[in-house]
Amino acid sequence: MQALVESPKIAVIRPQSGLNAANALEFERNLTTALTQNDISILVVDFAAVESLDSAGLMALVSALKLAQSLGRRFSLCSVSPAIKIIFELTQLDEVFEIIEGTSQLPGV
Repeated sequence: MQALVESPKIAVIRPQSGLNAANALEFERNLTTALTQNDISILVVDFAAVESLDSAGLMALVSALKLAQSLGRRFSLCSVSPAIKIIFELTQLDEVFEIIEGTSQLPGV
């Protein structure tokens, strides 16, 4: 008997500087494009270079999470700084999003 091991297809998006009203629409389009690719099973947003996040950035993330759930895809945030993590905690979105330390916590990475 053979065991079939499928490695998940992971896409990583690394936004720079801030996620705010000025760039939230483009950011959401990038997330949507990545999530709708047929070979992607996990989308990770790497926050290592994100210094600020406003409500428009949060809404882009929430929209992408809803899309990921409707497509049966995993959506994770990683390398979230303490300053940004506070925003997720204050909005209680830390209970909604999967927030991991780094991409090494994902399977196959």
